[in-house]
Amino acid sequence: MSEDVIFTPLKWRNIEIKNRLLRSNVSGRFDNEDGSLTQTRINWECRFARGGVGAILSSFVPVQMEGRIVAGYATIHRDDFIPLWQRLGEAVHRFDCKYILQLSHSGRQMDLPGVHNQHRRGLSSTDRKESLHGFLCRAMTGHEVERTVEAFARGAWRAREAGLDGVELHAANGYLFTQFLSSAINDRRDRYGGSLMNRARFLLEVIEAIRDRVGPDFHLQVKISAVDHNDVLPWEGKGNDLAETVQVCRWAETAGADALHVSLGSLFPHPLNPPGDFPFETIASTYDAMLSAGVDTFRNYLLFRYPALRWIFRWLWFRHRRGREVEGIGLDEARAIREAVSIPVISTGGYQRASLVREAIETGACDAVSSARALIANPDLPRQWQAGHDAPENPCTFCNKCLLNAPKNPLGCYELERFGGDHERMLESLMAIYETRPELQLPPVPPARDTQADTP
Repeated sequence: MSEDVIFTPLKWRNIEIKNRLLRSNVSGRFDNEDGSLTQTRINWECRFARGGVGAILSSFVPVQMEGRIVAGYATIHRDDFIPLWQRLGEAVHRFDCKYILQLSHSGRQMDLPGVHNQHRRGLSSTDRKESLHGFLCRAMTGHEVERTVEAFARGAWRAREAGLDGVELHAANGYLFTQFLSSAINDRRDRYGGSLMNRARFLLEVIEAIRDRVGPDFHLQVKISAVDHNDVLPWEGKGNDLAETVQVCRWAETAGADALHVSLGSLFPHPLNPPGDFPFETIASTYDAMLSAGVDTFRNYLLFRYPALRWIFRWLWFRHRRGREVEGIGLDEARAIREAVSIPVISTGGYQRASLVREAIETGACDAVSSARALIANPDLPRQWQAGHDAPENPCTFCNKCLLNAPKNPLGCYELERFGGDHERMLESLMAIYETRPELQLPPVPPARDTQADTP
């Protein structure tokens, strides 16, 4: 009997992972306000490492506090955070699982700015507000671009010093790199705007700066949107097409990238990422957490809150997904990129059937796949595949309640049907990662002042 390609190792230039399923970038507000990570995050990541994935791709990890996407997520903007990330890496490695840190910057797409970024416009390639929520921003100066390039290089160095297995640049889904790459967003007239080469310059400078800082022997991959599909709101431009992204991927490989992680869409969330349902009852109860973050959020809240208005948003949102399956939604685009480069390509897109993953790898569409929601629903999905199941017994329904609960509630599965309608079972699953059992410490008391010594 031939070996299952899903469970054959994947060797990159500098690391090897034990199988072809990676946990994609996902996390909740598990960490401290100052950006330091917690035991809860370690518990979260180990849930998937224990389940058998070959590698974990972290959630977005900002390289600067002004690039925070959501407050309460860990950052890597300080040297004294290195031991914390080292501890997390050690925990994941106990399960023969690699850990790749996603270096990120929000740009204008700052969902929950937190106290550090309150009343501060996000830095971007443009002065134009973000299209869906109306997040305000201002165009970065040349000096700010240079400082941000250096921040990414320092973040990669910190990840290497922490003993992590590599880094991923988040150049997909509407964050800062996308804001430079996309022809629908970038309206600059300097060396970072205009032609495709100019729009790609920021990303390529970051890749080169990381290579200068950490050398050729530390894994570096790039997550990129194959097609922008920026016209979620019909009056917006479409943005980059597949041919443009293929060229950017070629340049990224030449600059020093070891792998590519292929997604879709120029904002997050996007109808094509993550594809699936859009539960209005859920977002109506959580979106208020974002009301102060953008100038168009109140408009959105009304569309979410009132049933008579929901059809408007539903029509706008789902017109992009007509005729496309949820599982493997970006596989054709990943195939086109893989045919154009010589480095491994990872495809993300709701994978939970082994037969689809097996076919994708065997036919050369990609070298590996990444999943998030399917693994939130079934963290032991790789073990279920190894046991001979094509799909999990209790599969992810792609309801997206996990995503739309995230602004206010713990990240996890909220599909009550998957818990047999038992709300307590669902809560038990959500709360499991909070079993931290910390040692509570008493702050030191300053020594009593000697009042007699002060007497003249």
